[in-house]
Amino acid sequence: MKTLGERIRMLRKERKMTLESCAGEQMTKGMLSLIENNKANPSMENLNYLAERLGVEVSELLEEVSGSELGSLLDEAEVLYKSDIEANYEKAVELIRPFISKLNRGYESARLLEIYSRLSFHLKYPDWKPAEEKACELYEALNILPRRAALGIFRAMVLFTEHRYEEALTRLLEEKAEVERRSGYIDPLTRLDLYTYEVILRFAVNDTEQATRLMDEAIRYSKDKTIFYQVDQLYRMAAYRAVIDNDEDKLNYYEQKLLQYGDFAEDNHAVWYTKLIRIHQLNSFHQDYETALVKLAKLTGPMPEHEFFPNFFALERGKALYGVGRYRDAMHLLQQVAISEHVHHPFDLSIYYEKDAYAALCAEQLGEVAHARELAERAVSNMTQMPESPYTQFVRETAKHIAAQ
Repeated sequence: MKTLGERIRMLRKERKMTLESCAGEQMTKGMLSLIENNKANPSMENLNYLAERLGVEVSELLEEVSGSELGSLLDEAEVLYKSDIEANYEKAVELIRPFISKLNRGYESARLLEIYSRLSFHLKYPDWKPAEEKACELYEALNILPRRAALGIFRAMVLFTEHRYEEALTRLLEEKAEVERRSGYIDPLTRLDLYTYEVILRFAVNDTEQATRLMDEAIRYSKDKTIFYQVDQLYRMAAYRAVIDNDEDKLNYYEQKLLQYGDFAEDNHAVWYTKLIRIHQLNSFHQDYETALVKLAKLTGPMPEHEFFPNFFALERGKALYGVGRYRDAMHLLQQVAISEHVHHPFDLSIYYEKDAYAALCAEQLGEVAHARELAERAVSNMTQMPESPYTQFVRETAKHIAAQ
């Protein structure tokens, strides 16, 4: 961070002024040199004079971080933040941390605090919350509602990652009400974000009727406004809900929508999701394990580089192998399935928690009864926080069956 003298020198040089021209008639060239080298402190009168000569407010000279410095800092932090590379997240946090106490006004300060809080939370650093609260205050003072709303969603999703689903929904609705209170107009991107996250959280608390209504409303809104960046997430939830509800017509409809979106956006994730959700349906809802294996074998092309896909593939193949009696192979695959620390929705967690029930059934068939009971008990324990679904029923029935052996 620059000293007062260094800031004065930097501003003078930016304006291509010599010591003599900057000092003018009120100061000597020698006195200005002493001030710039931190060997003398200017009087308030001289400080006002220098600010006028340099064309800035006195407050900018007195701040430890100038507006131009903040701009450069934000540019660098944004690049690191958007890189999607863990090591760069740490660099961004270390870059911003020395300035935290000086980020007191303006958009640049608010955005730097926001980036710092989001990345610190992601990296599990304990000081993310004060930065987030300060960023909210600055956005409110500046009346930048889209960024304020984004932080409101972030607050709710922090609770979501802690599996405090009811609290997360309550917080989101409070934040939404606050944004609506402050402005009669909410820009389409912000409104679509609020729609999407409310749908996610209502499904998480098993408020299926309201979630489905909002989901359909959000999809219509997305079409009306021709804003599609959230629509794939909405379509995935809709397709998954259709699987649970055994609604083949809706599943076909949303499958086609996902394929169209994948083609339009050149998004391989959407295309692969449709393939795997069908295989999941065959395994978990139709118990058609042989067809599931055939479809798994026919999957071609590079799998998307996201941890979800190889894990989900291994899970479904393990379940299918159990169903055709290849218990040792199934157990081996199911033991390889890892639940990412980024998986928090009950839909996703319930699918993954199923794996211990299938592993328990494999262990039972292999004569490992004690291990089977241990796995079944783990599955039941994991499912405790999950809303009622076909997955919770399957786990309870499996545990009851294993316990009876």
